[in-house]
Amino acid sequence: MATFLISDLHLDESRPDITRALFDFLKGPAAGAEALYILGDFFEVWIGDDDDAPLAAEVAQHLREYAAAGTKVFLMHGNRDFLMGEDFAHRCGATLLPDPSLVELAGQRVLLMHGDSLCTLDQEYMTFREQARNPQWQQALLAKPLQERRQIAAQIRAVSKSMNSRKAEDIMDVTPAEVVRVMQEHQVRILIHGHTHRPDRHALQIDGEPAERIVLGDWGELGWCIRADDTPASDNQALSLIHWPTSN
Repeated sequence: MATFLISDLHLDESRPDITRALFDFLKGPAAGAEALYILGDFFEVWIGDDDDAPLAAEVAQHLREYAAAGTKVFLMHGNRDFLMGEDFAHRCGATLLPDPSLVELAGQRVLLMHGDSLCTLDQEYMTFREQARNPQWQQALLAKPLQERRQIAAQIRAVSKSMNSRKAEDIMDVTPAEVVRVMQEHQVRILIHGHTHRPDRHALQIDGEPAERIVLGDWGELGWCIRADDTPASDNQALSLIHWPTSN
C-alpha cells in the first residue's frame, strides 16, 4: 500500500479550484492509501478551531470520510495554520503531528518537517516564529473575538507579504548547514518538507553517507505530492515526487 504526503495547499475561500483539487486527489490517486501526511500550510490562514467559515467545515467533512474509509490522516502545523488544534483534528478524523516527526516510509527512517524552522537566515521570520509558537501568546490571541482575529490575520499576512518582497531569495530558502544539523541530530538520511515552494530532490552527504532532501511543492496550477510505496529500501523509486495539473 502507498502513503502520500502533501503540503502548502493554502486552502482559502478565494481559491475554490484548489479545494476541488484536494477533494479530487482524495477520491482519486490517494484513495485507499495507507496514510496521508499533510505537512503544514494546509490553510492559507487559521484563526482557531472555532472558526465558523464554511470552508473549514467542508474540508473537515471530506477528511473525516476519507479517514473513515481506512486511511490514517496526519496534520502538521505550518507557518500559516499554527493555531490548528486538537478539536479540528478530531473533526477531520486526523492526528496532529509534531514538527519535526520521525516516521518509517518505504522501509526507511524519514524525518518530516514543515520546513520553516530550517530558514534560519530569515531572522525577522524566526523571531516571529518563536513568538507565534509560544502557548501564552496563542492563548491570548485565541481569546479574542473571531472578527478581531480575522483582522489580525489579515494584517499579519499583509506585513509578511511586504517584508518578503524585500528579502533576497536565498534568505527565504533553507539554510544548508541547518539541514545537515537537523538530519544528524535525528540520525536520518531522508528529510521531507514543504514551506519554500521550491519542489525538488536534493542529493546530500551526511557524515560521509549519501542522503536526500525532498521538497514538496505548493498547490496552484499544479498539485504536488510524494508517494511512498511499500517496497524494499534498495528501490530508489520507493519515494516519488509527483505533480499534475489541478484544473480539469
